[in-house]
Amino acid sequence: MQTEPIKPKYEQLLRDFYTQLRAIHIDQLERKWITISLVVIGLFVGIITIDAFFHGVNPPSKVETVDSASLHLNKEFAEDNLGVQVDEKGAIIVRMVAGRYAFFPKHISVPAETAITLRWVSMDVLHGVHIPMTNMSTMIVPGYVAEITTTFPKPGEYPVLCNEYCGLGHNHMWSNISVIAKEDWTAPVKSAAKGGSNNE
Repeated sequence: MQTEPIKPKYEQLLRDFYTQLRAIHIDQLERKWITISLVVIGLFVGIITIDAFFHGVNPPSKVETVDSASLHLNKEFAEDNLGVQVDEKGAIIVRMVAGRYAFFPKHISVPAETAITLRWVSMDVLHGVHIPMTNMSTMIVPGYVAEITTTFPKPGEYPVLCNEYCGLGHNHMWSNISVIAKEDWTAPVKSAAKGGSNNE
């Protein structure tokens, strides 16, 4: 029994496919739009590639790593360094830890209409964090630092919710941010450089 050579068989299939493809009628206007679409897609992919490899623009959660198993030994995320702090440049930084089933610290106070940089880490599993009425919604991946800068538009009480199922106590995982009028907010006594915070 003789078997047909594989290479000529596939070459014939490719020729047939190409012949059928050429037989499909594509209007000239459609051809132009297909070409434009492919060029735009190629442009977007090129920009993303250049930003990723040459400008270092990557997803925030993959930029900075941390050992989730030893957060208590980590200077930045040690218990007495959590909460709201003001660095030497006057920027407001909030450091919080997510763990089943709570955010630590449980309550913080920040000023309204001011850029706030929130830095989050997880001590155990994957968590999500969402603060309604802001652009704050991100994943907290174990082993990585999630950082987002946001502004609270007006004074009030803002709940901090976990939006990623993390276990049986997921629905009890929340925290609270009190947003105070900018002129009434008092900065923490100690600066971030000295490791102080105003945890509440």
